[in-house]
Amino acid sequence: MKIFEPLYNHVLAWASHRLAERYLAVVSFAESSFFPIPTAFMLAPMVLARPQKALWLALLATLTSVAGGLFGYVIGYFLFDQIGQTIIDALGKEEAFEEIKARFLQDGVWIVLLAGVTPLPYKLCTITSGLLGLALLPFTIASLIGRAGQFFIIAGVLKWGGPKIEPQLRRWMEILGWTFIGLAVAAYIYFRG
Repeated sequence: MKIFEPLYNHVLAWASHRLAERYLAVVSFAESSFFPIPTAFMLAPMVLARPQKALWLALLATLTSVAGGLFGYVIGYFLFDQIGQTIIDALGKEEAFEEIKARFLQDGVWIVLLAGVTPLPYKLCTITSGLLGLALLPFTIASLIGRAGQFFIIAGVLKWGGPKIEPQLRRWMEILGWTFIGLAVAAYIYFRG
């Protein structure tokens, strides 16, 4: 059953839309606080469709993702009982959230940095950071470094590979998608235990 290739084709169509950058900004913002689809799934086809804008797209994704992360922080800090808990329950992440809270007491800034770069659930880290009152400046710096690391690497590799890499990406889309899911599950298991 192919799931990721049709999604890739759909996002590739969005990538050439005149409002594509706005879509990327909205997805990137939302993914950092409540939306389940990773920004990378939109960024990659957009860079392939517009390689001359790769660095701009990575910067846009980074800035809007960090802004979304700050929104997640606000949810955790001010609105956890009303909104944050609802989001965590809707995503079925209560157990993961409790484990992340325990880890935050020990290594909060490093977890935010790691979640910004890896498939760890960044949105849970943003909400937890606010809930536990992680200092805002270190949170923001770790978010900027982590998200920029992820998005600029994706944009750089795809810009460098360009049209040569697109057929390979398309051919490996299902494997890459399931690998991403596998890494997220592995990260969850690691941080759970």
